[in-house]
This record gives sequence, structure tokens and C-alpha cells, in this order.
Amino acid sequence: MYSYIEGELKSVTEDYIVIDISGIGYEIWCPNPLRFQTKIEEIVKVYTYFYVREDTQMLYGFKLSEEKDLFKKLLNVSGIGPKNALSIVSQTSVQDFAKAIEQENDAYLTKFPGVGKKTARQMILDLKGKVDEWMQVKSDDLLTIETEITPSNHHLYDEAVEALLTLGYTKRELDKIAPQLKAHQSNSTDDLVKHGLQLLMR
Repeated sequence: MYSYIEGELKSVTEDYIVIDISGIGYEIWCPNPLRFQTKIEEIVKVYTYFYVREDTQMLYGFKLSEEKDLFKKLLNVSGIGPKNALSIVSQTSVQDFAKAIEQENDAYLTKFPGVGKKTARQMILDLKGKVDEWMQVKSDDLLTIETEITPSNHHLYDEAVEALLTLGYTKRELDKIAPQLKAHQSNSTDDLVKHGLQLLMR
């Protein structure tokens, strides 16, 4: 229904963002909403998917159009609901996910919360051959995917620091917790920010 929404970013929470368009605030649930933290009061474009069921209506949003496409494909897999799909999108890139599907890498897929071997096999069955357009290498030159979901820790750390600076903490305060924050094993910016806040409050 909504291909994308473009408007002024008013607020960011741990679960969703609010975008204002002509005085109407759209609550949009996102993977890693804190990725938008530095854009508050700026115009942002979010690729959206309107999820409608008898008992619920939710608007989901994504920074990249391919993340939205992955979310939609995951919803078509038996046993995967919007909460699981959003969690998966928040923890991997579409390229790495596509490689895991094409390589039938159960070990990678079962690292996602709520995904057991049965669901992993179902994802492979339903999606193999349907996500290969996201792969950036030829099928006969596939890279081996690590069994741990480990997005660039450096990238996550930088995003977490930006978010904490936006929340009002100083660089001096963040420098004090930097070693502990960098050492914290995390798969999302949100988790790193939460851990950072815990360290700062000690």
C-alpha cells in the first residue's frame, strides 16, 4: 500500500521511529531504529510495508529497499511472522542471507532467534532461487559464510557511539567506556547502545 514514506523524523525509540508528514505522525517499526538517531528533525525516506491482519495493523520501515524486499519474502515462509522477519533483517545483510539460502547453510540460519532446523529448512525450501539476485558473486564462486552472525563490529560500534552522543553524552564519557563497549559481543546497534547506557550509569 505504501511504497515509501518521506518526511521529517520526529523521534526514535528502541522499536520504532515517528515521521511527520503534514502534521500526521506515522509510527514505523524498524530493524535497528537507532540507525536513524542522527537524522532527527531531518527529512528521511523510509521504505515501508503495511502489514494487515484481522487483529493488527502495523507499518514497518526499512532504510534500504532490499531490506524491505527480504522482509516481504520472509513473511511468505511458513512459520515466520513479522517479529521473526524483522529480527532477521536487523541481524544480517541481504547479500549474506542470500548466500546462506543458496548454500543451504543451516548453521548460519539457525543462529537467528526463533529459527530452528525445521524453520531453516523451510526457508531454504521456499526461498532458494528467489533471492539470488542479491548475491554479488557468481554462483560458482560463493564465499563461505561464517556460522556466527557477526556484522562488522566496528560499524556497529560507530553507530552506537553516534547514538550515545545524540543522547547527550560527551566524547570524554564515551572514551572511558570504549574498551568495554568494543569488547561486548553484539549483533545489533540497539544492543550496543543498551550496553553502553548500562556502563555509563555505573
